[in-house]
Amino acid sequence: PGKWTWRDKQETTCGEKVDLGSGRALLIKEHGEFSAMGHKCPHYGAPLVKGVLSKGHVRCPWHGACFNIATGDIEDFPGLDSLPTFQVTFLPCLSTHFQSLSIALQSQKRSKPMARCSAVINSSTGPAGLVCAETLRQEGFTDRIVMCTMDRHPPYDRPKLSKSLDSTAEQLRLRSMEFLQDHDIELLTEKEAVAIDVKTRSVTFEDGLRMEYRKLFIATGSKPRPMNYKGKEVKNVFHLRTPEDANSIARLANNKNAVIVGTSFVGMEVAAALTDKAHSVSVIGIESVPFKKALGEKVGKAIMKLFEANRVKFYMLNEVSEMIGHHGQLKEVVLKSGKVLRADVCVVGAGSVPATDFLKLSSIHMDSKGFITVNKMMQTNCDGVFAGGDVVMFPFPPRNNKKVNIPHWQMAHVHGRVAALSMMGRATEIKTVPYFWSAMFGKTIRYAGYGDGFDDVIIQGDLDELRFVAFYTRSEEVVAVASMNYDPIVSRVAEVLGSGKTIKKRDVE
Repeated sequence: PGKWTWRDKQETTCGEKVDLGSGRALLIKEHGEFSAMGHKCPHYGAPLVKGVLSKGHVRCPWHGACFNIATGDIEDFPGLDSLPTFQVTFLPCLSTHFQSLSIALQSQKRSKPMARCSAVINSSTGPAGLVCAETLRQEGFTDRIVMCTMDRHPPYDRPKLSKSLDSTAEQLRLRSMEFLQDHDIELLTEKEAVAIDVKTRSVTFEDGLRMEYRKLFIATGSKPRPMNYKGKEVKNVFHLRTPEDANSIARLANNKNAVIVGTSFVGMEVAAALTDKAHSVSVIGIESVPFKKALGEKVGKAIMKLFEANRVKFYMLNEVSEMIGHHGQLKEVVLKSGKVLRADVCVVGAGSVPATDFLKLSSIHMDSKGFITVNKMMQTNCDGVFAGGDVVMFPFPPRNNKKVNIPHWQMAHVHGRVAALSMMGRATEIKTVPYFWSAMFGKTIRYAGYGDGFDDVIIQGDLDELRFVAFYTRSEEVVAVASMNYDPIVSRVAEVLGSGKTIKKRDVE
């Protein structure tokens, strides 16, 4: 046991990080009660001492995951694991200012107990299916669980692909095959669903395999939006989807000319990742500045300056007219303005559409854009069929249950859990604040809320120094917040919005 002194400090949001020689723990004091838990968020290792403590849980300062301070259980996402908790014992000391902490240190993350298998099919390429499967086991489901993915790898951390192009599937994996086997979660890779028959409750795959289900969860994600351009069939053009794509992009761009089509977060992250590899990096976008729709023009311009300072050239208000190759290899990209860009590798990040073509002949309801419509329990119009992640339009409570699509990694986790509980007859509604992040040149943008349709942006801090917080408002209400180098403001706002309170424009001003 080590020695500690409790100090009430404004700059310490959550408590004290206690060093006990053999390890560290987070010691928390709330309403006069003490508790201790792991000090690092199990998602990306964020220091929880810099997070936000409120009403019995700690919110991560980086990506908004929440952990119960009494049990250590994860209560909001992203991430799959919970935290260990420790017993705190007070012993008499010479000074009333010092106490000794009796603690048994363990790992900084903990998996919830799961039932064993004694059929559910999850069609999954991301975290929604995995969280659904794990939640079913955590809640005591003992029947068969099968996850089917058209990918060749077990579920992996796809957001890292565009930020770290050299990463392998093994480095990015969310769960090992041993973990899945230990919890009786079957995984079938390279299985692309081509049809669902809700009358016979069956799924047919491209290779002819047909599987019956009692409950079905669809989380097939999105696919790249097709581009219209003329030119020869050329290689070296990628839609970043897999670790193999990322590795090929990094290899082909080495000391070569790279062109990025589209200013989505994925496209811009790839552009940033290539600046220390490629001879030149050019970005083509249809808006006047990157991220204008999501973050507003002022923030977009500030980020654009960061890229320009790192030798990225922008060709905005432009589209691709033609791709020219030689012997099947891309050589040039021609813009509609007539500008010709040298290109040894091209990455297309011009948006995405839901991967739901295989559902067109089913009776599962979709809107005009191909999104699956679900209710607040993530259930479709068909009995026993649920859906989540990028493919769904779901009712969003902060917008009076208007059906929205929020293609965030964190939101997919939430959908998976809600769907699993609904399958178990334990219906629960979505109670989360959307949380998103993007990393470029060692700087991270954090974003919380749902800012679609914002009509004003209130900025505090210094945009030129990239130390700012931006509040996005609709009418007189704050609906979202974004920041750079301003932690933990985004998690604090998420905590307020998550409690059901509103933040008015006048409060910010």
